[in-house]
Amino acid sequence: MFTEVLVALVIGGLIFFLVQRSRTQVLKTEDGWWGAGAPPNGEEDVTIHAFKVTTSDDELEDLYRRIDQTRPVPSLDDSQFHYGFNSYYLQKVVSYWRNDFDWSRQVDKLNQYPHFKTNIEGIDIHYLHVKPKKVPEGTTAIPLIMVHGWPGSFYEFYGLIPLLTEPSDPGDLVFEVVCPSIPGYGFSEAPHKKGFDSVCAARVFHKLMKRLGFQQFYAHGGDWGWLITTNMAQLEPKTVKGLHVNFAPPSKPGLPMALSIMLGHHFPKLFDFTDFDIQRLFPAMEKLVVETVKESGYMHIQATKPDTVGRGLNDSPVGLATYILEKFSTWTSREFRSLEDGGLTRKFLLDDLLTNVMIYWTSGCIISSMRFYKENFGKGLNQPHSKIPVYVPTGFACFPNELMHTPKLWVKQKYRRLLTFTPMARGGHFAAMEEPQLMSEDIQNFTKIVEKKKK
Repeated sequence: MFTEVLVALVIGGLIFFLVQRSRTQVLKTEDGWWGAGAPPNGEEDVTIHAFKVTTSDDELEDLYRRIDQTRPVPSLDDSQFHYGFNSYYLQKVVSYWRNDFDWSRQVDKLNQYPHFKTNIEGIDIHYLHVKPKKVPEGTTAIPLIMVHGWPGSFYEFYGLIPLLTEPSDPGDLVFEVVCPSIPGYGFSEAPHKKGFDSVCAARVFHKLMKRLGFQQFYAHGGDWGWLITTNMAQLEPKTVKGLHVNFAPPSKPGLPMALSIMLGHHFPKLFDFTDFDIQRLFPAMEKLVVETVKESGYMHIQATKPDTVGRGLNDSPVGLATYILEKFSTWTSREFRSLEDGGLTRKFLLDDLLTNVMIYWTSGCIISSMRFYKENFGKGLNQPHSKIPVYVPTGFACFPNELMHTPKLWVKQKYRRLLTFTPMARGGHFAAMEEPQLMSEDIQNFTKIVEKKKK
């Protein structure tokens, strides 16, 4: 009897130790230098410069010349988007881009919000900083950093920003929004050295927010933005007041996830699976393996040899547009693969899609943006951040057409203080751009709960 009690106490103590250890674990990082050459002596330049998006006539003439010299390749009969971007529809998109798309008008739209640059760890970081025009008396604006992914950009948030900074409902919170470009994306300078991964981006964005005077703030992200903001919460859990994400693939699958895959179809209540969970997850081989293989070819290329294919995309605007826009089709809805036009304009305006492409083209950032996959996956899947839970209050917006469905059980394995899990009515991977109203409502709801202002 004594031995059994002793063993029970030892096991209980070990479990308690492991739980307490995980609760106190904080992600560690060290400052880096990503500029060209060696870091200079002296203090870091913390100057913030205003920035405007501009494009010269020479750059546009070069773009049009390259478009005019493209070599069309016919698609196979009855192939729709199953082989990638359909060439017949591509010709229509290219014709519109060349003859009707008004880039100067879109530049004015890009510049409607204040842009800035500041140098952090040797590279210039581009960001938007949008302050609310009016804040209700007796309240303060809530700082929020929003981080994009690939092949998106800060422009994904243009429909969402006014809903957060100028809400129509007087009962809603008012946000002060910062939208940085990930280094190597858009107008942020690309790292000049190997190794810049999501943790480095998280550290740089913490420095950016501190430079802007924020001691605490909320964070939102999807795609790579999910991982970067998650790392921000792991690095400084007392600084990130709340984390809101709309993408959360399991970073380190554990026993609960494995059991739910094996048994969840037959015992859904045991794992708190909904009918929609069952629909998206099973049969597991088809939904979790086959579908993933179908849509992850780009990832294998970018995680191994990004510079090879990237060089071709950097030279050809039509190739670049094809590579990027195909994701805005399939990642918005898998059913769009069976449409001749890929359903591109069912959810987005062609002007907005081409504006995102133009950000990649005019900044010449496609190769450096693709390298981000190499830097993250090249270090293996067992990085420290994958093993550390998140204890920052978290909200998850579960969009039905997301690339990988993540049921509540799986999300809770990583995010231990999951305050909200919202099954969304519609929307896919680029949810902030596709469904800004739904996204703003969920961010509002989550933040009110954290702020304890929920009616």
